[in-house]
Amino acid sequence: MKAKKALLIVDVQNDFCPGGALAVPKGDKVIPVLNKYITLCSEKHLPVLASRDWHPKETKHFKRFGGPWPNHCVEGTNGARFHPLLKLPKETIIISKGMNPDKDSYSAFHAVDSKSIPFLQLLKDFKIEELFVGGLATDYCVKSSILDALKFGFKTCLLLDATKGVDLKPGDSKKAIEEMLKSGAQCIDLREFKRSLYER
Repeated sequence: MKAKKALLIVDVQNDFCPGGALAVPKGDKVIPVLNKYITLCSEKHLPVLASRDWHPKETKHFKRFGGPWPNHCVEGTNGARFHPLLKLPKETIIISKGMNPDKDSYSAFHAVDSKSIPFLQLLKDFKIEELFVGGLATDYCVKSSILDALKFGFKTCLLLDATKGVDLKPGDSKKAIEEMLKSGAQCIDLREFKRSLYER
């Protein structure tokens, strides 16, 4: 029996794209590629999940309150919206994280859906065994989400052509990829993803 697969798109929000409050360099370049992954998943009726930062106005995550980051992705603002060119299907499951003002919550496994169901429980409900992960940023939320997915026993693939990193320090993204691989993740691209959809 084939493993049940799902696509996780991490934090492709306006504030993380060029022009946003915490822009990932060339972050918008992942969008056309992610749209191709989305199309393939929709054709195969595979679940598409999209995480988003959904911060309160006051959180220890922000510099103003002692954290490392400028204000970004405040709930309900334009910066927190998904990038308008990201073609999320209407049945996409949106999961939100970062709502607790006392926690940073980089990983999608800290997120919940609109009914407050945790991400891990959603994956169990869908009987997901294999996760394909792309989005922003390679060295933060993508890495944290993938490491948690591996910790919880999911076969996990980083979509190498559909992620971009912050690289606060030069080489951060490369180190993040090495850490994910060392922990058991696979790195694939669109061509390999297509092949995986037709595996027996």
